[in-house]
Amino acid sequence: MRLLLVWVLNAIALLGVAYIYPGVQVQDWKSAAIAALVLGLVNTLVKPILVLLTLPVTILTLGLFLVVLNALLFWGVAEMLPGFNVSGFWAAVLGAILYSIIGWALSKLIPDRK
Repeated sequence: MRLLLVWVLNAIALLGVAYIYPGVQVQDWKSAAIAALVLGLVNTLVKPILVLLTLPVTILTLGLFLVVLNALLFWGVAEMLPGFNVSGFWAAVLGAILYSIIGWALSKLIPDRK
């Protein structure tokens, strides 16, 4: 149940990013739900491998390359899915940052498992 709630909140976060920032467009709530699901899968399955492969660059840039990696994954998902559009790299950087912040804030609404 918690996983479903997190998924819905991430879709809402994506809709919030599209509302706040014109560089990210989401066609409707269905597109946002699918994009949130794919973003979650990419962040869970692909991102750890890419973090490991880019570890030397990440260390050299004192961790700032992780922002670039997040933006590239955000942009890549937008390129794969119809109904979810990011206008460019810098829009992906700002969109990924906003998505992370809004998603984090919304996840604080979920009570802890105790």
